[in-house]
Amino acid sequence: MGPQGKPKDMFHCVGIIFFLLGLGTLLPWNFFITAIPYFEKKLGRNCSAGWEAAGNQTTSNPPPVSSCKDEFSFSNWLALLSQLPLLLFTFLNSLLYRCISDKVRILGSLTAILFLFVLTAILVKLTMSPRSFFSITMASVWFINSFCAVLQGSLFGLLGSFPQRYSTLFLSGQGMAGMFAAIAMLLSKASGLDDQSSALIYFVTPCAGTLVSIGCYLFLPHQSFSRYYLDKRPAEDLGYELETKAVLLSPDLVADSSKGELLNVKNGNAGVVEQDGLARPPEVMNGGSGVGMVAPNPSIFSVLKKIWLLALSIVMDFSITLSVFPAITTKVISSTQNLLWQDYFTPVCCFLLFNVMDWLGRSSTSYFLWPKKHLRLLPAAVGLRILLIPMFLLCNIPRKTGWPVLFPHDAWFVILMVAFSLSNGYFVSLTMCLAPKQVQPEESELAGAIMTFFLALGLSCGAGLSFLLRLLL
Repeated sequence: MGPQGKPKDMFHCVGIIFFLLGLGTLLPWNFFITAIPYFEKKLGRNCSAGWEAAGNQTTSNPPPVSSCKDEFSFSNWLALLSQLPLLLFTFLNSLLYRCISDKVRILGSLTAILFLFVLTAILVKLTMSPRSFFSITMASVWFINSFCAVLQGSLFGLLGSFPQRYSTLFLSGQGMAGMFAAIAMLLSKASGLDDQSSALIYFVTPCAGTLVSIGCYLFLPHQSFSRYYLDKRPAEDLGYELETKAVLLSPDLVADSSKGELLNVKNGNAGVVEQDGLARPPEVMNGGSGVGMVAPNPSIFSVLKKIWLLALSIVMDFSITLSVFPAITTKVISSTQNLLWQDYFTPVCCFLLFNVMDWLGRSSTSYFLWPKKHLRLLPAAVGLRILLIPMFLLCNIPRKTGWPVLFPHDAWFVILMVAFSLSNGYFVSLTMCLAPKQVQPEESELAGAIMTFFLALGLSCGAGLSFLLRLLL
């Protein structure tokens, strides 16, 4: 047992469970976007980029001219139809989370995701027209991300009851999901099997991952550490037992509470405690001859007022990220003539590099949280990432327009991707970790649901912007 009778997380089991659950929530999205080359090939997209010198071209690195036929705009539609249901169902989850138990929401979503991934694996072996395949795939993407929204929102709400480091572990797991998908894609390509067999193995992998997530969630309530945080009473949350004859907190006591002092409730004074660095007034329970004061249900608008800077920041962060990744970044081609490297350039430099750096960014919040005490600086810091958008557009992309290529070498793309993904992961983890700490304990679940909604809003805005940026190519 830990301090104040709290059980310990033996062998870090609960931390590992939340890490694996975080990984499971983003497996669908990452396995679909990493497989963009497979889907485009199945849809009959033929792409060859050559160097075509203009009549009076004097530069040593003329822009590549594209002969790609991308009839379906697969990567753009994939991003959009992934994020719109995420936005819609995250909003519904934030309104209806009290009506349906978290067990039903989480297990039901994981089961539906497993079924749809099995369907995706089956489609690998079926022969059909490109338009039918596109329609079925997009419908599957829509429903998978609808269930992912409910799953993610429910788990973020659940995490509000646990210490901050478990939120960080969950977000680190989400960052690892992309790395996991990229490595699976590289292994399937390197396996030497035919395209159909390697794709089948690739899509069976997230089925196994989803089964592991189901097992982890079922195992979670059997840990004494997690039961303590899931089942404890509000009074236990604050770490003391309340006995009082007072009905309301007086203004003087509210002033005292700002100092985070623990006052003696047995002498007739209402008390406050300092929890997670914040002063919290106690919830006074009915007992003996005293009259109880019951905390009202959390209000969406009152919670949003406390976390709006964090909500704005996460919308900005994901709007910038999804506007270019993966719709624009997957269009960048290698400047080398090595055919093997050209084949591995996108899986390695676009997907694997992005997800490794994103994971490191998310994990870094375990060591520092800036600007924790100056949240008004956060939107400005996130806004600096917008400078990366035109820089990606000026990379080595086959295009029909007259845009110059200012960053032709592969090294430029790698440098931009490192800065882009590292900052994305850090700001996502920072905002999601700080949000529950800006509100009262009983508001933390609602704060998690609200932040998840704004996360989805940012993703949807970014996916919509990707269509506009594509017109520039």
